[in-house]
Amino acid sequence: MYKILIVEDDNALATAMKKHIQSWNYDVSCIHNFQNIIPEFIEYDPHIILLDIMLPFFNGYHWCTELRKISNIPIVFISSASDNMNIVMAMNMGGDDFIAKPVDPNVMIAKVQAILRRTYDMSDKIPVIEHKGAVLNLNDTTILYKDKKIELTKNEFRILQTLLENKGKAVSRDTLMTKLWQMDCYVEENTLTVNIARLRKKLDSIGLHNFVKTKVGIGYIIEL
Repeated sequence: MYKILIVEDDNALATAMKKHIQSWNYDVSCIHNFQNIIPEFIEYDPHIILLDIMLPFFNGYHWCTELRKISNIPIVFISSASDNMNIVMAMNMGGDDFIAKPVDPNVMIAKVQAILRRTYDMSDKIPVIEHKGAVLNLNDTTILYKDKKIELTKNEFRILQTLLENKGKAVSRDTLMTKLWQMDCYVEENTLTVNIARLRKKLDSIGLHNFVKTKVGIGYIIEL
């Protein structure tokens, strides 16, 4: 399991970041002693560090310099100061990426996974399909949106996966029924209608309103 260290003095933000990252089955720890983060860093031995720029005692640039003396760990800077100068400085100080506040949890996860994959050849990366902040997990048939996760039935999952794989294109009812029929028993049109309705209700419950749209006379579509 990959370990991620968060260096953020805003406790509410650090807690929210930790909770979201843990939902992706990563091990996460937050720094407590901002006067000297090195001992906790050495003890935890993380694979990646999320480092705020504005910190008490010493800023993130200072700690990046100190960390680079003992480790080549990937460092992702986090700051509300998302202007070009801060981004350039963060990269020049040895940072690997930059996330602007307010932190978008899905952007954060995408960046963390990309860096872990590049750095550690993350062959066990969880396969997902992402669209407009919604993340469909192909391993456990769940969908995540803005920290809300729901489980889908196998038919709801297959429908949503097919639509996401063809996002921007209308998928016919016949295509969806064939997709379900190939994996299970024969699916009647009414069964498809019921499954679409249930899927939409679940998507609405996590804030994905009108995510699956009807194309009259054709089928359904998830728009780009």
